[in-house]
Amino acid sequence: MSEATAIRKSEATPTPQPGLQENLIEVRNLKMHFPVTEGIIIPKVVAHVKAVDGITFSIKKGETLGLVGESGCGKTTTGRCILQLEKPTAGDILYNGVNLNGLGNKEMSPYRQKIQVIFQDPYSSLNPRMKIREILSEPMRVHNIVPDSHARDKRVLELLNVVGLTPRFADRYPHEMSGGQRQRIGIARALAMNPEFIVCDEAVSALDVSIQAQVINLLEDLRDEFGLTYLFIAHDLSVVRHLCHRVAVMYLGKMVELADCDELFDNPMHPYTRALLDAVPIPDPTIESGRQHKIIKGEIPSPINPPSGCVFHPRCGLAVDGCSKAVPEFKELRPGHWVACTEV
Repeated sequence: MSEATAIRKSEATPTPQPGLQENLIEVRNLKMHFPVTEGIIIPKVVAHVKAVDGITFSIKKGETLGLVGESGCGKTTTGRCILQLEKPTAGDILYNGVNLNGLGNKEMSPYRQKIQVIFQDPYSSLNPRMKIREILSEPMRVHNIVPDSHARDKRVLELLNVVGLTPRFADRYPHEMSGGQRQRIGIARALAMNPEFIVCDEAVSALDVSIQAQVINLLEDLRDEFGLTYLFIAHDLSVVRHLCHRVAVMYLGKMVELADCDELFDNPMHPYTRALLDAVPIPDPTIESGRQHKIIKGEIPSPINPPSGCVFHPRCGLAVDGCSKAVPEFKELRPGHWVACTEV
């Protein structure tokens, strides 16, 4: 595939897959508060960083849910909690109806095979001392998915082919590959476990734009071919619109809007979502030069001491006195369109 390959049908939202009825992932009132301590000999907890503060959503089988928001809003922490890389402070994470929070390491093992992750940085997520053959075969050996070494080697070559790489890459080290090739190896490593659900944590943000398009197209093809379900964490809203069926918007640990992709882009209701979409550049320079940009005032508050009431009210142009007092209910204003704002 050419390096200049563009995202296919860049303005089109993916058609929902047949059978999108059953929830694969359910997150209920998830909270992740990290303690802040002071003192060396006798550490004392003096505050908590409220990285994720009571969010609820679900992901259906075969669906891609986009999770967007500013840096530090809790997107990656949400993904890490679903992966059980962080134990949540409160709330439930259900996978096919099973609450993962209540499982020990041994009980969690079969679910780790079904829930995989593609990390943001392809440079640091691969062991520089291991060849690609070892990187791809190690998870199969550890989980005893493919016990025979010859069968593992055959599976490694199959995985390389699936992600668009030739067999000669099996004997290379990560530093001998480009960023896009490394990220393809990260995708192949996730596929080695035959997963059902993959957390894509900023999976294309560290890549050049032309390479991003190739990786996005690959993720879309793999979803359709293997029936995968994605949580796609991203900053780039154009990528989210192309790949995702639904989009959730987070701000300061809270979920402020959730809707079908076209509905959210065509009819954003929350002031923060509108500001995010206003910040997206328009490819036509004539239109872009004449457009009035609406800049969000102020700075993001500290997650250690978030604002009372609606967390967005100090920066919101629609805020009234009541916004600083009452936490807005996350309610369904239209079918499938959820918003946490009292002024819409």
